[in-house]
This record gives sequence, structure tokens and C-alpha cells, in this order.
Amino acid sequence: MSGIVLSAAVRQNLLSLQSTAELLSTTQNRLASGKKVNTALDNPTNFFTAQGLDNRASDINNLLDSIGNGVQVLQAANTGLTSLQKLVDTAKSIANQVLQTTTGYSVKSSATSLAPAVVGTAADLTVGGTNSLNAKTFIFTPATGAATTITLGTGAGNVNSINAFNAALSAAGLGLTASFASDGSITLTSTNDHASQTLTTGAVAVANNIAISGSDTATPVAPAGGVAGQPLADANSQVTRANLVSQYNNIIAQITTTSQDASFNGINLLFGDDLKLTFNETGKSTLSIPGVTYDAAGLGLAPLTSGTDFLDNSSANAVIAKVSAASDQLRSEASALGSNLSIVQIRQDFAKNLINVLQTGSSNLTLADSNEEAANSQALSTRQSIAVSALALSNQSQQSVLQLLR
Repeated sequence: MSGIVLSAAVRQNLLSLQSTAELLSTTQNRLASGKKVNTALDNPTNFFTAQGLDNRASDINNLLDSIGNGVQVLQAANTGLTSLQKLVDTAKSIANQVLQTTTGYSVKSSATSLAPAVVGTAADLTVGGTNSLNAKTFIFTPATGAATTITLGTGAGNVNSINAFNAALSAAGLGLTASFASDGSITLTSTNDHASQTLTTGAVAVANNIAISGSDTATPVAPAGGVAGQPLADANSQVTRANLVSQYNNIIAQITTTSQDASFNGINLLFGDDLKLTFNETGKSTLSIPGVTYDAAGLGLAPLTSGTDFLDNSSANAVIAKVSAASDQLRSEASALGSNLSIVQIRQDFAKNLINVLQTGSSNLTLADSNEEAANSQALSTRQSIAVSALALSNQSQQSVLQLLR
């Protein structure tokens, strides 16, 4: 277009019109896109800074999905713990029913010592000196634990009355009581809590048995229709106790299946799986949550055997102790799980807020002010109209020459 000759005024107005058109195009583009920085050419610093902020926000947003899954894994484990706690409480309730039912034996095992030549009294077992029970010993050997020796007499560490004898038996935890007969002999009988135990003579005991030896001879007593040194079972009570064993075993089976079912997305914190969560885009901020194995065996619980367990209060109390320990384990794990869940939820909320901060920072660098751009567009449109009019005026002198040539 170098062959075209324009006057200085026309050329100046043309440049102004071109500049206005360019500004108007830029303003319209900002209004259409909503951004004042659309490419690196618009503002390299703001463009790449905003892109970095958006990329980090995107990376953290991708982590939110795994964090959300982690929350659900913890929720599933918490639901499982709640159910396990109820099952353990039910098992404990069944064991407590054993304590409330009738004694499992109509006659408990017993043994009687020889009657002395000189009969003492319940308050003084050594009356008559060497011809009485003075210096006689009873040695009680349980199936587990050390043997206990009780010596009759007035010396230090000895017992001289039935009350003192019973106190020594109770302190040793032997499950026996002593009673004084009119002929001066002493009868040893199993307590209600240990009603299923047997009594034998000698120094070696089998399971659930007390072997009695010493310088005084203790002879196991045979109940009517029974065996010497053994209790006589109450048929109705044992049927009830066998039913309670069956109920207890059903609960134990449910504890195992419940712990196996407490999973989410293939992760089960109650059946040996661990959970690791990542909270930032570099992978340096993490939380590792170790799993536990809380089936029946993991909680220290096992099925009972009918005819062996729940036979008396002692066996029931042993089960109650194990169930109570399992309950304590569940409560401790629930506390740890609650703490971890709180941490994860806090980090989840933090990630959401941080994403908002990053996106807001990016927007501040790139977004256009629609009100300002709308005003600019209006002003530029007006300026464009004025420039067109000015260009027309600057061409009037040439139009006059044209008129003369005509």
C-alpha cells in the first residue's frame, strides 16, 4: 500500500482508529473469556504463576478422592468395632447368666481327715497336745501353681481354728472350705465357685483337681451314687449350662465373621490390613494407620466345650475375665481409630480450603474485571465512532479538489 499517498491528518486519524480497534478487540476478548490473561503473551509472569497455582490445586484435588476413601475405610472399621463391642457385651452377658443359674452340682467333692484321739474345738484345734491335731499338716497341690502347706498349731504361720484354716484356704485361692466335725475331724469341701473340681490324695494333681497330702490323712468322700472325691452333677443345671455354651459359641463365630466383613474398597483395618494416606502433592505429608486382627482369636476368645466349660462359677469367671479384656481392647482401638479419623477429616477440610486459596490466587492473577472491561468497551466504541468521523473530516479537503475536477 506504499503507492497510496495519504495526508498527515488522514494518516494520524487512521493510526488512532487502528489503535482503538485493537483495544476494542482486546476488551471484547476479555469480556468473552472472563480473563485478562489468556496466554503467556498477555502477561508471562501472571500466566505461569497462575498455571503453577492451578496445577497444585489440581494435584491436591486428585488426592481428595483417596482421602475420602480413607475416611470411609475408617468409618467401616468404626462400624465394625461398634458391632464387635455389642457382640462381646452379649458374650459377657451369657457368661454372667452362668453365675445366676443354679449350682451345676447337687453334691460337691469333699475329703475328711482322721479324727484325733483327743477332740479339740472349732476355736482350738490343738486341745490335747500331741494326741490332738497339733502340728498336723495339710498339703494342697493344684493342677497349676505351687503347693500350699497349712500346719495346725499355735506357732507363727500356723492355724489353730477353723476360721483361721478357712482364711488360709481362701488366701491360697484353692476353692475349698474347712468345717469341724463333732469327732474332731476336719471336712474339706469345694466351694460353689469351684463346684466342678475334684479332690484326690497325693502330691500330683490333674486339671481342675486338688491333690491333698500331708501328715494328716485326708480321705475323699463318695457321694451317694457318685465317685469318691468327685462332685455329683445336677442334670437340669448342666443342660442349662450346655445351652449357654452353645449360645456363647454362636456369638464367638459372629465376632470372627463381623471382623472379616468390616472392609471398604478391599481394605479391612480389623482384619490385618494397614491404611496409608497421602495429604500433599509431593507425597511427604502422610498418615499410616496400622490395622489389627480382631477376630475371636485376635481378641483372645475361643469357643467353649460343653461338659468342660461353664460348669461352675470359677469357669464362668475365667471366661468373663477374657471377655472383659477383649472389651478393653476394642475400646482402646476405638479411641485410636477415632483420633485417626479426626486427623483425616481435619486434613480433608484443610485440603479443600487450600484448593480454594490456590484457585482464588490464580483467579486474582488472570481474571478480568467485567465491570471495568464493559466500561472500556463502551468508551472504545464511542472513541471508534469519533475516530471514523474525524477521518471523514480529514478527507474533506481532497473531496473539494475532486469537485473542482468535475
